[in-house]
Amino acid sequence: MPNQPDPIDSDVDLHVPAQRAELHLPFVALVSLGGGLGGVARYGLSLLVPGAWGLFVINVLGSFLIGVLMGTVPKPLVRAFFGVGILGGFTTFSSYAASWSWALVATPVCAVVAAFAGVRVTR
Repeated sequence: MPNQPDPIDSDVDLHVPAQRAELHLPFVALVSLGGGLGGVARYGLSLLVPGAWGLFVINVLGSFLIGVLMGTVPKPLVRAFFGVGILGGFTTFSSYAASWSWALVATPVCAVVAAFAGVRVTR
C-alpha cells in the first residue's frame, strides 16, 4: 500500500484493532518471562564456556535458533516468547564488544549466517 507505514511485525496489521491487542499485556508479559529465562540459560552456558568463545557460541547458537523459530512458528505470541524473549535474553550482542576484538567482526557475520541457516533448515 503506498503511503502506508510498514507494520512493526509482518504478522501484525496495526490497522486492525484486534491484531493491535496482541501488543499489550500478554505480549509484554511473555517477552519479559522469556527474557529472564534466556538470561539464566546464557549465564549457565557462559559458566561452561567462559570468555569470548562463550559469547561467540551463545550468539551464533541463539541466532541459528531464531532462524529456526522464524521458519517454523507462525503464531506471533509464541514467536514473541521464544524469539524476542528467550532467545533475545539468551544472545548477548552488547557484551561481545567488551571481549576480544575479533568478535567485533566474527560474531555478527557468523550470527547472520546462522540465522539464515536456521531458516533454510526449516524449509
